[in-house]
Amino acid sequence: MSEHLPVPDASLAVETETGTGALRLDLARRLAAEALGTGFLIVAVIGSGIMAARLSPSDVGLQLLENAAATGGALIGLILMFGAVSGAHFNPVVTLTDRFLGTISTRDAGLYVVAQVVGGCLGAVVANLMFELPAVQFSTTDRSSPALWLSEVVATVGLLLVIQGCVRTGRARAVPFAVGAWIAGAYWFTSSTSFANPAVTVARTLSDTFAGIAPASAPLFIVMQLVGMAIAVALVRFFYPHPSPPGSDEEAPPT
Repeated sequence: MSEHLPVPDASLAVETETGTGALRLDLARRLAAEALGTGFLIVAVIGSGIMAARLSPSDVGLQLLENAAATGGALIGLILMFGAVSGAHFNPVVTLTDRFLGTISTRDAGLYVVAQVVGGCLGAVVANLMFELPAVQFSTTDRSSPALWLSEVVATVGLLLVIQGCVRTGRARAVPFAVGAWIAGAYWFTSSTSFANPAVTVARTLSDTFAGIAPASAPLFIVMQLVGMAIAVALVRFFYPHPSPPGSDEEAPPT
């Protein structure tokens, strides 16, 4: 799962005008936003999964609907909350896509990924504790099959195209709602229920609940998400070779 607005590229200006201290503070704010946002996202995913299983114990379809609705709604709120601070990635494949497209530095991208993974794992602990479960309880839910792996490729490609399609055609304001809608829908039209996020995948190994994934299943999920990212980067360069100028909120003309 994931989520994104363009990172405010203000680092050079900050360094020039106020020195390296302000630059470090700006980076610290962005990393804290990525960690906290990813943590809240995991709280939404795992917490709503636990609640759904308790409220609808005999109806898996209703459980999935409740889990998807809560996750989609939380994503919209989180992107609106932190989009202007860090870009609201909350997802390593979103960050790495920006790196490949040249809109974030290698150093910042690496730090973002670390913050996302750490924040996600802490979010899993909080979600478990909110429902009086052990803080860390490794999942026993096996999710391992070619259909699930293909689903992760499809979900990741679609997520990244939704984000970049909005951003690169001057419709960044639509990103929170487009991403929330895509993830909520992908819960239903993929057999994997659309993880599409390596940080989320790692964090979900720490909760043996409705939303969990066994640690042994996680590596191939992450590999497929990275494959989806590579495909998406190629498609973004093909479909959107000339992004709209920053700040534009009008749809770019066909090229």
